[in-house]
Amino acid sequence: MLVAAAVCPCPPLLVPEVATGAAPELDTARTACTDALGVLAAARPDLLVVVGPGDGAGPESYPEGTPGSFRGFGVGLDVRLGPARGVPARRELPYGLAVGAWLLGRTGWADAPVEGLAVGESLTAERCAEAGEAVAGRAERVVLLVMGDASACRTLKAPGYLDERAAPFDAELARALGAADIGALRALDTGLARELKVSGRAPWQVLAGAAAGNPDLEGALLYEDAPYGVGYLVATWT
Repeated sequence: MLVAAAVCPCPPLLVPEVATGAAPELDTARTACTDALGVLAAARPDLLVVVGPGDGAGPESYPEGTPGSFRGFGVGLDVRLGPARGVPARRELPYGLAVGAWLLGRTGWADAPVEGLAVGESLTAERCAEAGEAVAGRAERVVLLVMGDASACRTLKAPGYLDERAAPFDAELARALGAADIGALRALDTGLARELKVSGRAPWQVLAGAAAGNPDLEGALLYEDAPYGVGYLVATWT
C-alpha cells in the first residue's frame, strides 16, 4: 500500500553543476525537495519507487543500481538509482529519473530499496492509474518520489512562450497536490497538459492510481514557483 509520497520538479537545473552560475536561484526548491524526502524516510518504507517522465509511452521499469548522467547537458556528472547491484543495466535513466537519483544521492537515501518507473506523455490517464495501482501493491509499505514539472508557458521567455492558460492550470494543480485530491489528478486534461508542455501529467496520474487504495492520505504543498517561466511544485502526501 502507498503510505507516503513526495512530489518534486525534475529540471536538470535543479542540479547545481548543471545550473552553474544560476544555481542559487533554485536553492529554495532544493531545500523543499530535501524536506520532502525526509517525509518519505519517516514513513518507514519497504520500497521506494521513483516515478518520472519517460522518452516513450511506458511504463518502463528501471531496477535498483541503474545509472544515469547529465553529460547530455554538458556536465560530466554521473548518478545511480540506489546502490549498484552488479548487474549491467540495459539502458540509462531518462533525465527525470536521473534528477530523482541525484536527489536521493544528495540526501544519502538508505531507508529502503529503490526502483524507477518512467511514463510518457502519450500514456493515457487510465493506464497511468493502472500502473500506480500495480506499484502500490509491490510491498506492504510503498513510498513514491514523483518527478515532474508543471507548465512551461508561464512567461514570454518560457520554453513554450506565454500561454494564458498556464497559470490557472498550475494553480489548480498546486491545489490538487496540496490537498491530495486524487480525483482532480485523474481528471487532468491530457491534451491541454501536452499543449502547455507539462512533463509531470503522467507521473502525477500514476500517483493518483497508487493512492486509490489509501484515500486517507493528506497533502501539504511545500513549494510553488515558476522560475524561468516553468511551474515547479514540491508537495508531500502522508
